[in-house]
Amino acid sequence: MEKLIITVAPTGSLPRKEQNPAVPITPQEIADCALRCEDAGAAILHIHVRDQDQNPSDDPKLFRQVVELLEGRTELILQISTGGRAGSTLESRRARLEVPCEMASLTTGSVNFPRSAYVNPPELVEGLALKMKEQGIKPEMEIFDVSMIQNALRLRDQGLAQDPLHFDFVMGLPGAQPATIDQLVHLCHYLPPDATWTVAGVAASQLVMGTHAILMGGHVRVGLEDNIYYRKGELATNEMLVQRIVRLAGELGRQVATPAEARRILSLPPR
Repeated sequence: MEKLIITVAPTGSLPRKEQNPAVPITPQEIADCALRCEDAGAAILHIHVRDQDQNPSDDPKLFRQVVELLEGRTELILQISTGGRAGSTLESRRARLEVPCEMASLTTGSVNFPRSAYVNPPELVEGLALKMKEQGIKPEMEIFDVSMIQNALRLRDQGLAQDPLHFDFVMGLPGAQPATIDQLVHLCHYLPPDATWTVAGVAASQLVMGTHAILMGGHVRVGLEDNIYYRKGELATNEMLVQRIVRLAGELGRQVATPAEARRILSLPPR
C-alpha cells in the first residue's frame, strides 16, 4: 500500500473567525498555517482566499500573495481552488490558474446544496480542464456524486485530462452524497485501476471517512474548510486535524508521505 498523502484545506469559503478563531483569512495567516501543517505531516495545500471582510474571493492577486509568501519556504504541493463560491464565471475561475501551482481542483458536475445550486455546466468544466492542460496543472476531480466520476472520465476521453487521474470524494455535505462506507466502496468501483483518490469528509464525517480511506489505500483531506471541530464542543486548528490523521495512520500501520513522495504517487514532476 502506498504511503498516505494528507491534504490540508485550511480556509475554504464558509467558516469565519467568529465560528473558529483559528480559521486563517489573510494571505499571511494562510501561508503561516500551511508551514505549520507541513511540519505536522501535510503534503498538499488546498488554497482558497478571502477578502478583508472574510468573504470568499476570486482575486488572483490574493492567490498569488499566498504562493509568493510560501516561495522558497516549503515543499508542499500547492493546489488552487477553482470553486464557484468566490466567482462563478469561467473567466474568474480560469484567472486563478495563472498563479503558479502544480494542482487545481476541478468539480466535474453540478449539485444542489440546501440553499443554493453549485452549477458547473459542461462548457465551464471543459474550459477549466483545457486551461489546466495548457498550464501543466494536474486536476483534482472534485466528486460530489458518482455521476461526476463519469464526467471526469469523459474529460480524459476528450483529451482534456490525462491518466493517471486523481479524485477527491467530497462526502457528508447536505445535498450531496452521504458519508458512508458503502458509498465510498461504490465510488471506488468506478475508478480506473491506476487512479488515486482522496476523501474529504464534511463536519463529523471527516474523522470517520478519513479512517476508512487510510484502511482502504486512499488518501485524506482535513482542515477547517470542511470541519471546524476536533470533537463535539471542541474547536480544532488545522494543525490538530493533520496531527490526528498522522497518529491514526501510524496506529493503523500506514506511513505518511512527504511532499516529494506525494509527487511520485500522484505522477507529478519532481521538484
